[in-house]
Amino acid sequence: MSTYEDLAYEVKDRVALLTLNRPDKLNAWTAAMEKSVKRAMAAAVADETVRVIVVTGAGRGFCAGADMNLLQSIKPGNWEDRDLATASREEKVDFASGLGPDVSPHYGGRFGYLMQVKKPIIAAINGPAAGLGLVFALYADMRFAGSEAKFTTSFASRGLIAEHGVSWLLPHLVGPARSLDLLMSARKVMADEAASMGLVNRVFPQENFMANVMDYARMLAETVSPRSMAVMKAQIWKALFQNFDEALAVGDSEMQKSFASADFKEGVAHFVEKRAANFTGQ
Repeated sequence: MSTYEDLAYEVKDRVALLTLNRPDKLNAWTAAMEKSVKRAMAAAVADETVRVIVVTGAGRGFCAGADMNLLQSIKPGNWEDRDLATASREEKVDFASGLGPDVSPHYGGRFGYLMQVKKPIIAAINGPAAGLGLVFALYADMRFAGSEAKFTTSFASRGLIAEHGVSWLLPHLVGPARSLDLLMSARKVMADEAASMGLVNRVFPQENFMANVMDYARMLAETVSPRSMAVMKAQIWKALFQNFDEALAVGDSEMQKSFASADFKEGVAHFVEKRAANFTGQ
C-alpha cells in the first residue's frame, strides 16, 4: 500500500486499484487528486507485477466533478494558471512504451497520457459520475457501471462548454446526436441507458459490482498476453486518426513483431499442451 493525497492505491492479483478517495465530497476532483492519479498510473506502469489498472471511487460515488471551491476561485484572466490546470503538467512522466504505434501526437491535455499507458485501464463507475468525473472516465479503455450509477455532463448547467476533449471522445462512443443531447441538456442518465447508448461497456448489479469488475480484470491479468494488450491498445487509439490502409499496414507490421515475441511462443505452447498460460509480456 502506498500513500497518495486524495487517492488510495493498492496492488493485488496483478491488478492495480486506484480509488479516488474523498468519499465525503463524492470524490470531487482536486489538484492533489490529479497529481496522485498520474503518479499512481506511473507506478502501475513501472510495476512488472501489474497487468491491469482499475480506477473507482470511495464510498457511494465515482467522482462528482471538479471541487466547487476550486471552480469558485477561477478568474477569467488567469484560468490557465489555476491549480487544476497546472496539476497534471507538474507531474513529468514519460509513458512511452515502445509497444505498438506512437499515440502521443494525438492525445494531449490533462488526461491524454492515459492513452499512452501500456496497460488496460478500466473505469469502475460505482456511483455518480459528473462533469470532470465523467470526462476522466471517458479516457479509460473500458467503463463498467454499477446498476445504481448515474451520469451527467453538467457543463451546460454551470455555464460551461464541452471541456477537456469530451467533444471528441463522446461522439466517438455514442455518436453526435446523443452527445449533443447529453451535453446540452446536462440531464442525468442511469446505468442501463448509459449501456444502451455505448457510454459504458457493461452494467453489474450494485451489490457485487466491484467483485465482478475485479473478476474481469483478473481474467485479463491471468489469461492473455500483456504484450498483446499493449499493442492492441495503441493500435485502437491510433486507428482513430488513420484510414483503413494505414491501420492495416500497422497491423501487418505489428504481426511480424509478435511472431518473434516470447508471448507468441507461449501462446501456442500453452494451447498445444492444454495448460494455463504463463505470459511474461516479452
